[in-house]
Amino acid sequence: MRRTAALNAHPDMPEATRNIPRIVVAGTSSGVGKTTVAVGLVAALRARGLVVQSFKCGPDYIDPSYHSRAAGRPCRNLDSWMLDDSRVAGVFGRACAGADIAVIEGVMGLFDGSDFEDDRASAAQIARLLDAPVLLVLDISKSARSIAAVARGFEHFDPGTPVAAFVLNNAGTEAHAGGCAAAIARHCRAPVVGWLPRNAAFAVGERHLGLVYESGRRASDEFIRGLGAEVAKRFDLDAIIGLAARITPPAAAPDLRCLPEPGRGRGASQTPRPLLAVARDDAFCFYYPDNLDLLEAAGARIAYFKPAQGERPPPGAAGVYLGGGYPELHAKALSENSALWNDLKNAHARGVPIFAECGGFMALAGTLVDAEGRRWPMAGLVPGVVRMGGRLAGFGYRHATALRSNFLVAAGETLRAHEFHYSTWEIEAPDPGGGAATHVPFAWLSRAARRDAPGAPCGCAHGNLLASYLHMHFGQRDGLAERFVARMRDPLAGPPE
Repeated sequence: MRRTAALNAHPDMPEATRNIPRIVVAGTSSGVGKTTVAVGLVAALRARGLVVQSFKCGPDYIDPSYHSRAAGRPCRNLDSWMLDDSRVAGVFGRACAGADIAVIEGVMGLFDGSDFEDDRASAAQIARLLDAPVLLVLDISKSARSIAAVARGFEHFDPGTPVAAFVLNNAGTEAHAGGCAAAIARHCRAPVVGWLPRNAAFAVGERHLGLVYESGRRASDEFIRGLGAEVAKRFDLDAIIGLAARITPPAAAPDLRCLPEPGRGRGASQTPRPLLAVARDDAFCFYYPDNLDLLEAAGARIAYFKPAQGERPPPGAAGVYLGGGYPELHAKALSENSALWNDLKNAHARGVPIFAECGGFMALAGTLVDAEGRRWPMAGLVPGVVRMGGRLAGFGYRHATALRSNFLVAAGETLRAHEFHYSTWEIEAPDPGGGAATHVPFAWLSRAARRDAPGAPCGCAHGNLLASYLHMHFGQRDGLAERFVARMRDPLAGPPE
């Protein structure tokens, strides 16, 4: 497949991937079935023999896990708040190496972004940036003819973001879907190209951090295959492929292998390559694939270990990365892995850089209190107690200004991040000797994305330990991954220049 004319794509997108067919699966709001449609579409296209590269707009880890299984290759995040336009285009272009088509799942509603003033970081902005047509998901479960008004409103709201087609979700019957499609056809330019019935078997399960994925993987594979078959049955896949790319006779595919190779980054010429131990299991499963690629490109050698299964960092690890996930669901197993905590304490004492995000930060606290109120001893590298709650305690984009130099940035520098957690960090408990509250070497001054947001200290930076609730994309600025790897090579190196 190939477009007849070059896309009006961002100039920083690799030339070889500018003509990759692409489509954005967006919704009128959260909860309308974007993930169901996007994952089903990826699976259906793959079943046709196409190589599909999937993407998720915004800072999401759980939806992409379904995409990755459906596509058979890692889903990538396109976050235009954390990354500037040129870097988003670069992520898209590199990830599409060797793919026939790209499917991009939106975030929230089509025009919902990082604030109320514009659509920055929205699916609409990503669609314009990548010159990708929009396939809009409409939930018709409680609608009839009125759904045409919703469709027409989205079609005309922003002429710069054309809606190319609609799909209907949660139809009560085939007649219900047909009636809604007919109403839309009378009032809208864009066609309806598919529908799904209201069926609990098609719903993607949820838990407190989003969609359930990390357990029942065989069931997930069966679910994805079934969903793909349903989409293939009820969607006009030829029309959708035609929207994604104006089809011309097949031509020889160009060599699109432009992903960075391990050891090819600016810091990679130095040898030997230091070993980075990355915790990866059901307790620690939230990572940007791009972060891991960038660390490898900077010269790191990555070895994975499974803390919830009693594993420890491999011998000789020069750095440790603990990502986000569900440590509270595996608190017993983690608490019993005392050898891991001892290893981390010894590594910290030797100056080994330890980077922990959200779930990793929780596991480094002295105690984790789960949702049932049970207390589990953890690593104790971060002072205080982490306590699970019943509602969101932190959510949204953040500006993070370093309160002290760390191995990523110097004091006073600011990075962009996001957080999403239900636990709270309690640090005001008196010390065992009855003295004042425990001193905390805070890592960041964090404030929300809006211009008038107040700041608050967060996280912990002590020696070469850098831990907080914040998730950061290393692609937002040149040199972040290189600085991490440089500190692995020389734990006594000074602050970044």
